[in-house]
Amino acid sequence: MGYRKLSARPRHHAQGGCRGVQKNWPATVAAIARRHGVEATDIEVWFADEARIGQKNKITRRWAKRGSRPAAPSDQRTASTYIFGAICPKDGKAVGLVLPRCNTAAMSLHLAAVAADVAPGRLAVVLLDQAGWRLSNRLVVPDNIILVSLPAKCPELNAQENVWRFMRDNWLSNRIFTSADDAVDHCCDAWKKLEAQPWTIMSIGLREWAHRF
Repeated sequence: MGYRKLSARPRHHAQGGCRGVQKNWPATVAAIARRHGVEATDIEVWFADEARIGQKNKITRRWAKRGSRPAAPSDQRTASTYIFGAICPKDGKAVGLVLPRCNTAAMSLHLAAVAADVAPGRLAVVLLDQAGWRLSNRLVVPDNIILVSLPAKCPELNAQENVWRFMRDNWLSNRIFTSADDAVDHCCDAWKKLEAQPWTIMSIGLREWAHRF
């Protein structure tokens, strides 16, 4: 009858507001455009988030023969670093910084880097979650960036979450980082690989609800 037993995708029990964001997104973009005196077509939609990469790394799926049980190196040391990442899926653009801490100052640096990559005369609407360092009054937001907070407990709305999974699956997991500097080097290398693949960014990040305006 076309049915099969499938693994359920976890969803937070208190999740709410996701459908409202998707349904109202064209109206939200139109309101932002009017408020800032630009056309909706002059707005770039970005998704931003942070990922912690450390020596206590993840073990992900890997190709192996059926019936075998592949091994992967594991480490219990705790040195780590953070990737601040943002993508503009429609244009295949990505801007990232690898930083030692995750705080308001680091977020301000990342927003400045994103602002520098926005096309002249255009406005960037950046969707992100409600982490404390993004809500601080000390956060420096460039003039060509508008921050839009996503509802709590709705990570599936943020396409950058899918980028992290892609990077971990392909470049950052199943390995040992000998030191914090080694982790930084691998993170920088992985992000450069992502930037060099605009079609991958488009494939991972394009969302019909976010780009139909």
